[in-house]
Amino acid sequence: MTTRALIVVTALLAGGGVLAQSGSSTAGKPTPKPAAPQAAKPIAKPATATPPASAAAGPIIVVETERGTFEFETYPQDAPKTVAQITALVRRNFYNGQRFHRLEPGFVLQWGDQNTRDMRNRGKPGWGSFGSGKPIGVAEIKRPHRVGAVGMAHSGNPAAADSQIYVALGADRTKGLDGKYTVFGQVISGMDVVRAIRKDDLIKRVTIKGGTPPAK
Repeated sequence: MTTRALIVVTALLAGGGVLAQSGSSTAGKPTPKPAAPQAAKPIAKPATATPPASAAAGPIIVVETERGTFEFETYPQDAPKTVAQITALVRRNFYNGQRFHRLEPGFVLQWGDQNTRDMRNRGKPGWGSFGSGKPIGVAEIKRPHRVGAVGMAHSGNPAAADSQIYVALGADRTKGLDGKYTVFGQVISGMDVVRAIRKDDLIKRVTIKGGTPPAK
């Protein structure tokens, strides 16, 4: 039986705010100048820097949205139960057709409520307040937040995190989340897409890269 869980979003004034949920730059080194004055073309820096995939990372999750696609790696060594929970939900097509129900620029982008598939629920009590009904049951808090960090939202108890996921959009405000929320992944591709997403945008499909195709 699916258990409803209420998302409580709390913002801490100090440290830029805190994320709460329901039941459930890299800066490149400057390009050296040529030794002799020549009409050389400047080397263009990428608009958005994304960290490379980690050798110790686990499954890569691909999120296809109406704005484009982004990918994040997962860290089963640090958060095994969290990664197992999320990958199981992905294989069940749990996230397909959902909406990004929360966006706070410079802070977080959040999704994971299956009721957001039906836009007729928009504005009704409980929008963005539900999970899968199966809390992870353990807090696996090891990694700090940085831009692109992927974490589990919760309503005050990290072990009660369920299905709701957020991506950190800034470094300053998300410092207040360290030690309180499980970071289980990192965006490795498409951070520009993440930044382009707007509240209520559609999640077309979420899959595991190179994995077994999801069930129909």
